[in-house]
Amino acid sequence: MAANTSWKPRFWKPDSERPVSTITPERPINGEDISNAAVYNPNSFLSMSLQRQKLPIFMHRTNILYLLEKYETVVIVGETGSGKSTQIPQYLHESGWTSEKWKICVTQPRRVAVVTVATRVAEERGSFVGGEVGYCIRFDDCCNPEGTRVKFVTDGVLLRETMSNPLLSEYSVIMLDEAHERTLHTDIMIGLLKKIKKKRKDLRIIVSSATLDAEMFKEFFNTNITSDRSKDTAVILSVKGRSYPVDIHYTLSPVPDYLKSTVDTVMGIHREEPHGDILAFLTGQDEVESVVSLLIERARSLPKGSPHVQVLPMYSGLPQTEQMLVFKPPPPNTRKVVVATNIAEASITINGIVYVIDCGFVKIRAYSPKAGVESLVVVPVSKASANQRAGRAGRVRSGKVYRLYTEQDFVSLKPATVPEMQRCNMAAVLLQLKCLGIDNVLRFNFPARPPAHNMIRGLELLYALGALDANGKLMDPLGTNMAEFPTNPMIAKMLLSSGEFGCSEEILSIAAMLQIQNIFLSPSKQKTAADNAKRKFAVYEGDHITLLNVYEAFLKFKKSSRWCHEHFLNYKGLCHAVKIREQLKRLLLQFKVSLISCDGDVDAISQCIVSGFFANAARLHPSGSYRTVRDDHPLHIHPTSILYTETPPQWVVYHEILQTSKEYMRDVTKIDPSWLYKLAPQYYEYGTEREIAAKRAKMI
Repeated sequence: MAANTSWKPRFWKPDSERPVSTITPERPINGEDISNAAVYNPNSFLSMSLQRQKLPIFMHRTNILYLLEKYETVVIVGETGSGKSTQIPQYLHESGWTSEKWKICVTQPRRVAVVTVATRVAEERGSFVGGEVGYCIRFDDCCNPEGTRVKFVTDGVLLRETMSNPLLSEYSVIMLDEAHERTLHTDIMIGLLKKIKKKRKDLRIIVSSATLDAEMFKEFFNTNITSDRSKDTAVILSVKGRSYPVDIHYTLSPVPDYLKSTVDTVMGIHREEPHGDILAFLTGQDEVESVVSLLIERARSLPKGSPHVQVLPMYSGLPQTEQMLVFKPPPPNTRKVVVATNIAEASITINGIVYVIDCGFVKIRAYSPKAGVESLVVVPVSKASANQRAGRAGRVRSGKVYRLYTEQDFVSLKPATVPEMQRCNMAAVLLQLKCLGIDNVLRFNFPARPPAHNMIRGLELLYALGALDANGKLMDPLGTNMAEFPTNPMIAKMLLSSGEFGCSEEILSIAAMLQIQNIFLSPSKQKTAADNAKRKFAVYEGDHITLLNVYEAFLKFKKSSRWCHEHFLNYKGLCHAVKIREQLKRLLLQFKVSLISCDGDVDAISQCIVSGFFANAARLHPSGSYRTVRDDHPLHIHPTSILYTETPPQWVVYHEILQTSKEYMRDVTKIDPSWLYKLAPQYYEYGTEREIAAKRAKMI
């Protein structure tokens, strides 16, 4: 059956295509605004109590509690909208799993999901976040050590807790939600929980997701190796969702530009489809902001009397207060359009979404052990991810999904995304495992075993950073202290070395600023003014010192939002950087690192940066591009860098790589090449090719 084709791109709905869900729901259940949970209303609480009983998971309440008593691990496959994320923790709390000293812990792969789900559950309980229900994410702890019984965390935060409490003895139940995303920390926690279960038979584990390879997880956790299934320690429970039917529409032919097609599709839906909010999926922040700008321009040209359009971005680098705007209902006679990355694919529910536009791509982190480069790469989505995106459309009424690719393209997609464990730099993971006392990391029971080359490069980097000795043992105190920082090992080493270089105050500011994305704002209509404002802070030494200048100027002008607006700076991001710096400062004091200022000695700051990021060094090639020092991999300076329009320095270090049409270095600083051999002689070989060959011959 062909879809409406009076606007481009052209879509069709194949006759064979079945709705995502054909469950016939009861009358629509209107969700409450989860962004304002601080006000307690008894009538609202009663309304929520009735809503909870209408969720499909409510029918399985007794089954879940029974299975949790009988089995050590329960794998729950719950369709999108079944209520598993918000209701299961409450069932556990109400049935006594949080009595006396016990707590329950629920993990989510994304920070925004932790905050929104915790807020929703607190609201349903008629309490404030931070009381009975709390959350903890990196650099933001909203829990009461005495009163919080239900704790929502990211899987990375739970991994850090195991360093101070290896058996997680304060928790009676740990629930790993949205496990299908197979993030790095999720897979590590799954492996650790299997080890913990051997020591703690009283611990219960729940693994839940909408799209999960349930049998694989059941077999992984099942400690019984006999054929007697009555002695299994893991079990699977399936829960049907309450999603409304969803019609899937494909394009008749591949689209040449999915950004333009997204804008055309949004405006076509707004003109010709009944009222309902729109959710459009794109790959990254740059694309989201570009499409938001285009949609705002197109919305201004709508005829008088047309319904208004409220366009909102949604991505992980957005300040939390701005992320929360997408959960608020739009004004009357206004259609809400949310343009998001895959952050909105799972865990969070945006009320009112009826139409979904899927570009068919996603940006993932990929690591090349041969080149020693970790970068963000745009790849086609998996079928599981495409179905997760489609499930966003059927939450309040029958919905429609517009996929900006053909049905044939969908058939050729991979069933699931490759686990992050198999495509990332392993240094941070190996450091955490070593700190947990797992010396033989090669024998660790990974759910998805990483490639050997990735493991070798990770161990090699940790040795060069001084976190491990020549035998692979954790160095104390440096390696242990590095593992305590909620940052990657390179930033941790830079911070811990800052006292030796006499610039710890400046390095603290730089490290905090590196945690914030897009400090400099660049509105499309004020690009020239924004570029001129950016040059006021710029220095030829590079981006790290420029970030330091921005931070110090922000403090000098008393954290003024007006000053930030005049200089096109991210005010909320800078405020967050101040909080992050305070937490990092407390860690440095804990590890007895001297807090000293270098009083403008740029060389001291640059050398300290090299002490952590020496592995990310590159030199200028005669071709005009840069090449990594160790692997001769071609790189380019990112257009947003201060050094992009300057005479390129001969030697640089960078913070990360972003891959689009080329591989770009972000946050780049000019260095002296002699610092590399001075600060990392164990990582770089020094001398002519003949001298290096002679050294290798002696070693043999």
